[in-house]
Amino acid sequence: MFQPGKRLGRLILELLFPSSCLGCGRGGSLLCVECQDSLPRIQPPLCRRCGLPLPQDTTCWGCREWRDLDGLRSVFRFEGLVRQAIHKLKYENLKALARPLAELLASYMSDNPMPAELMMAVPLHPRRLRERGYNQSALVTRELGRLLPLPVAEGVLVRRRHTSPQAKADSAEMRRRNVAQAFECREGLRGQRVLLVDDVCTTGATLESCAAALKAGGAPSVWALTIAREL
Repeated sequence: MFQPGKRLGRLILELLFPSSCLGCGRGGSLLCVECQDSLPRIQPPLCRRCGLPLPQDTTCWGCREWRDLDGLRSVFRFEGLVRQAIHKLKYENLKALARPLAELLASYMSDNPMPAELMMAVPLHPRRLRERGYNQSALVTRELGRLLPLPVAEGVLVRRRHTSPQAKADSAEMRRRNVAQAFECREGLRGQRVLLVDDVCTTGATLESCAAALKAGGAPSVWALTIAREL
């Protein structure tokens, strides 16, 4: 006999705890080991500051305009399975992806440590948070905090001004203007170095704006770590 209640229950469980890999479809995990190994990693040589791939180990021209963000590293290129995973986490409520993505960040951090006494996610404006229901970067950061010996600070950095999505901006200059003075540090950081965590970096404008607020709040340095980078 057809039992719609049981079918609905299975669909809900599959949504909350999916059992197949996004890449190959095999059961067992959302991102199997083989698919993780095939992800498009950003390889050195890199810009010493912003982490963009360069022909040699030096500093690129783009990040020399940053005043407050001391450094940025991104693990993957924003393409293929990485783009798919971030999209599902961010827009399709697949929160279970936060854990495997955090594990990938933790693995990167073990090989590429960054100076920090605490870490925090790039915040959403309350309006955007209500619309989406959660902050995908905060989910990843909480999971990362369970894997690394770094405390996670929440509520310290806030987004005080609602802005249009950065993806809608047509140029780097428009992105900078869009997020200028959009963030505020609500607590004194007492000289603690901060690691910002976000899902994707395009130009670094949002991270730079966050860093300005954190340094105004007493952070001596601000580095950023993102899952992916648009190149």
